[in-house]
Amino acid sequence: MLQGVIFDLDGVIVDSHPVHKQAWKKFFCSLGKEISDKDLDFVLEGNKRDDILRHFLGELTEQQVKDYGARKESLFRHSAQELKTTDGLAGFFDQINRAQLPIALASSASRSRVKYMLDLLNLQHRFRVIITGDDVIKGKPDPMIFRLAANALFIPPKQILVCEDSVNGIEAARKLGMKCLAIAANGRGPILKAAGAERIVADFTEVRLADLLELFV
Repeated sequence: MLQGVIFDLDGVIVDSHPVHKQAWKKFFCSLGKEISDKDLDFVLEGNKRDDILRHFLGELTEQQVKDYGARKESLFRHSAQELKTTDGLAGFFDQINRAQLPIALASSASRSRVKYMLDLLNLQHRFRVIITGDDVIKGKPDPMIFRLAANALFIPPKQILVCEDSVNGIEAARKLGMKCLAIAANGRGPILKAAGAERIVADFTEVRLADLLELFV
């Protein structure tokens, strides 16, 4: 039976991907590197910031990763004030709370950015457990971030629903036997279904917790 819910942050809690892509593009331009919009889709797939930097820039020192990460984060926060939660999220949270299910967050973002965004959206109180990219060595699709969240909730992975929007995130959750609700924007439904998501929706306005309980029978 369903005993808990884990949410990703970017693209699930908040529609932040357009702002992220814009920030990454500005950052790479500042280095004289032109990255196409298609290639920038890599940043949507649940990768840690360090992995994104090395994917596009090659081998970097730890100091470069730190400095570049800070520059990109500054660009992101410059536009972050306009961000809003995904449609229907508050109502879905209410359904989960009425069912008395604990909620965790498992995001590849750094702890500082997770805290910044949750404070900005006044959502910190919603989560019993918060696991970030700083808590794991490998990002998604490695399942460790979800394993840590499940352990902190004291719930077996197979009794957890994961709300994700990336292929890497869904693959990570499925490795632990978790069920996945995919938030699919911009026609991404087919690739998320292929990754293993059991249910596909555009946003949370379409979601009824009672329907999702059927996945755990």
